[in-house]
Amino acid sequence: MRIAFAACLLISATWPAWAQSGTKNGEWPTYGGDLASTRYSPLDQINASNFYKLEVAWRFKTDNLGPKPEANLEGTPLMVKGVLYATAGTRRAVIALDAATGELLWKYNENEGPRGAAAPRALSGRGLAYWTDGAEERIVYVTPGYRMIALNAKTGLPVASFGRNGVVDLKEDDDQPIDPLSPDIGLHAAPIIANDVIVIGAAHKPGGVPKSKTNVKGYVRGFDAKTGRRLWTFHTIPKPGEFGINTWEQDSWSYTGNTGSWGQASIDPALNMVYIGVEMPTGDFYGGHRPGNNLFSESIVALDLHTGVRKWHYQYVHHGLWDMDNPCPPILADITIGGRTVKAVAQPTKQAFMYVLNRETGQPIWPIVERPVEKGNVPGEWYSPTQPFPTKPPAFARQGVSIDDLIDFTPELREEAVKLVARYKIGPMFTPPVVSNPRGPLATLTLATGGGGANWPGGSYDPETHIAYVSAQNAVSPIGLLPPTAGRSDMNFISGQAKYEPLPGPEDSTAGVPAGGGRGGLNVRGLPLIKPPYGTITAIDLNRGEILWQVPNGDTPDEIRNNPALKGMIIPRTGRPGQAGQLVTKTLLIVGEKGMATQPDGRRGALLRAYDKATGQDVGAVYMPAPQSGSPMTYAVNGRQYIVVAISGQGYTGEYVAFRLPQ
Repeated sequence: MRIAFAACLLISATWPAWAQSGTKNGEWPTYGGDLASTRYSPLDQINASNFYKLEVAWRFKTDNLGPKPEANLEGTPLMVKGVLYATAGTRRAVIALDAATGELLWKYNENEGPRGAAAPRALSGRGLAYWTDGAEERIVYVTPGYRMIALNAKTGLPVASFGRNGVVDLKEDDDQPIDPLSPDIGLHAAPIIANDVIVIGAAHKPGGVPKSKTNVKGYVRGFDAKTGRRLWTFHTIPKPGEFGINTWEQDSWSYTGNTGSWGQASIDPALNMVYIGVEMPTGDFYGGHRPGNNLFSESIVALDLHTGVRKWHYQYVHHGLWDMDNPCPPILADITIGGRTVKAVAQPTKQAFMYVLNRETGQPIWPIVERPVEKGNVPGEWYSPTQPFPTKPPAFARQGVSIDDLIDFTPELREEAVKLVARYKIGPMFTPPVVSNPRGPLATLTLATGGGGANWPGGSYDPETHIAYVSAQNAVSPIGLLPPTAGRSDMNFISGQAKYEPLPGPEDSTAGVPAGGGRGGLNVRGLPLIKPPYGTITAIDLNRGEILWQVPNGDTPDEIRNNPALKGMIIPRTGRPGQAGQLVTKTLLIVGEKGMATQPDGRRGALLRAYDKATGQDVGAVYMPAPQSGSPMTYAVNGRQYIVVAISGQGYTGEYVAFRLPQ
């Protein structure tokens, strides 16, 4: 079923090309603000002197855009010529709103039935794309059921000349057979469009417990923006005769899947290159069925925008075993090195490194050194003897786990944490997973893997100062492996953790420490196993490869501030767990808090915070009834600047909220 309705709206027919230096004309025409994913706007009506005065201009609740409300609204809207476009609701509807008032202008909705219900990446997704040839204007998005749809930006109706009546079935024409009802491939990222080419990636189910070592492959494709015709396909797992196939030993290329590009891409239209990040192959934590370095997994790949031909690639992790997917858009930045301008690409990662490369050649700006790493002992596993370590910039979050990382509010809490950690294997980054043993180790404890470092919100960049900003969290992830029970998977090992069985005797006394396996045991008296900060923002000077400042993002959570074990103690601001997308303006870095907390006036909620982008100092905050769940964006209309952010979670369903200054 398709539903569309429209209000009459006048939109001019011309649209200037935007450069890789932030947004232009007070608009926000693509997911990352510009094609370089800088998330930068030069608007400065809202600044440090008045941020605290912001008031709600309008709000748009998404509850009725689907059969049930959504509590995980992650979208970043677009704004072009006074109209705000966004995805919303549990069936991923597209909405067009008056950017000044929030009035609904049109809505488009698809009910994909069983195909949508089977989608591995459901709900409203991250956003959509805008395209124009100067006369016609379109909105392009991907449904949960993995269908690309082009809509008339004025009316919200499908463009009949695009694909088949406005639709391109992305499960077709993909150089592999895909069941239309397959639950193993989809997309929640926004398309990206430049030079009349639409680039579309692929996402899969989380890969800790795959049903099979055989799975759908996450190829990346380019499509003609006018007709929807496929232009090219890049095989993220090479086929015979293609570069990189020798990195898949024992013909594992033939059956291994995943290796999709589920994060956002970036484009340099002048170089005619698109930059994609590629995720893990099948099996996030066990790779015995895919021996070799496994190109192009966990890599950044630069492709010719019109042909899909690989220009260069750089692999961050060889034969990944830690779920260090490439999660967020590469930032394209023109930086100054040795007095000359260098076209660079800066990629924040889960492993808390920002890899900075020449975006024309793929060569590292500063040396990236291959260093030996520990070889594990999981039966049948293949291990890379080395992994890449950037020499600059320094890591922006903690990596690996050591005793020094453990909670230290009191000596007693530290002692209990040390006893708990004794059940696990710990070590530096790239310490390999273990087969879970009831007597220990239960798992390998990691920081800056699947749940740490940077994730899909990524970073932002100020093209005037050449400073990049990245949000991160310090969160422990246990990686244990178990043989699957009958019928669950044909893998040799899947993610899992045995129940702890202590040895008898006083040497295993762990009073007050939760017993048992799983993530629930990784706390001490209800407090995180590791010491704060839990969520941070880091400013990185890309000209010098140096960290300028780092601050905790968000106040101390209630469950820490009010924990009985900390009664009478003054706990400095810890930051909130979770990664938060940023917005950079002329003077501010704007980032919302994750999670809920009790405010000084007694209200439960979260804050949208403003930081001095040069120093990291707090300069203002406004209340939100729920945490930021999307990434903020800004625009100007009728002479007034607006900031819009998606909020949801913890009992509060999805809502877009627009802030502006009082009249």
